[in-house]
Amino acid sequence: MLSASEIRASAEHLASLQRPSGMIPWFEGGHCDPWNHVESAMALDVAHLSNAALRAYEWLADIQRADGSWHNYYLADGDGDATVSEPKLDTNVCAYVATGVLHHVLCLPTGALQVDRARHLWPMVTRALNWVLHQRRDDGLALWAVEVDRRPWDYALLTGTSSIQHALRCGAMLGELVDDPQPQWRAAADVMARAVASNPSAFEPKERWAMDWYYPVLTGTLQGHEAKQRLVDGWTTFVMDDLGVRCVSDEPWITASETAEASLSFAAIGDVSTATDLLRWTSRHRCSDGSYWTGIVHPEEILFPDREHTSYTAAAVILAADSISAASPASGIFRFDCGVNLVA
Repeated sequence: MLSASEIRASAEHLASLQRPSGMIPWFEGGHCDPWNHVESAMALDVAHLSNAALRAYEWLADIQRADGSWHNYYLADGDGDATVSEPKLDTNVCAYVATGVLHHVLCLPTGALQVDRARHLWPMVTRALNWVLHQRRDDGLALWAVEVDRRPWDYALLTGTSSIQHALRCGAMLGELVDDPQPQWRAAADVMARAVASNPSAFEPKERWAMDWYYPVLTGTLQGHEAKQRLVDGWTTFVMDDLGVRCVSDEPWITASETAEASLSFAAIGDVSTATDLLRWTSRHRCSDGSYWTGIVHPEEILFPDREHTSYTAAAVILAADSISAASPASGIFRFDCGVNLVA
């Protein structure tokens, strides 16, 4: 486990990366994508840096497109604004803001402040989730991504769909908090969850990637015996014992973010022992300032990408530690016991 001071050091590293606009890039001078930006904001809230987290969400509200979406990558320019560096619109990237905002609200003191903050950020969430739902195919699954003024991709992704259905449930909970219920979001999430559980052929094959192994469990799309069996079945394919999780099954590339997210997945099914082991294995990636190397190639122990330490990696480690320790009021957002019913 990480100590409180270690978590604080990692969060302060994230805060040091935050631009005056509120944007949190992958690394100093790097680009930002809204999904990993939200992950970093969630980590800031775990460490009680709620003002920095709020600035992160307000930056998203400031740059949100009129249709409710965000572009895939942004770069900070010298005037404090953001320049689009990749215009693609990714449904999972856009949906994740609902998960982040619910997490932010749960981390605030109970009472009027939670409701006021939820109402403040609610228009951004509704626009984002409604845009995502407009990208659904006839079978109810959201397309992976679309290009501005171009024909969209025609396939859905298992990892993305799992994350989207979780975000829809988080959004529905926010709607209840602000007295604007959205039962259609839960209904849409149910359709997506059923497809993940029973119709794998509906998704573009991505079995090589570790995320497709654990994300249905991390997001509560699979639960109970099915969830436990999925994690057991993929362990030997994706895990290098005492080192961590391969980002792809056919290479010895251990990434701390995938290892931390796998830790979150085991915590979600109540296997705290395995979750703690996985979290401990990320310590090889930890730097003295609280940042984390993105990946290590074994057995040579070569850093990859070369010398890169990423904000989303430190954020995932913080969230895994919080889920295991149940330290923050939002620690159950992936364990589904945060005082509200995330799963239908």
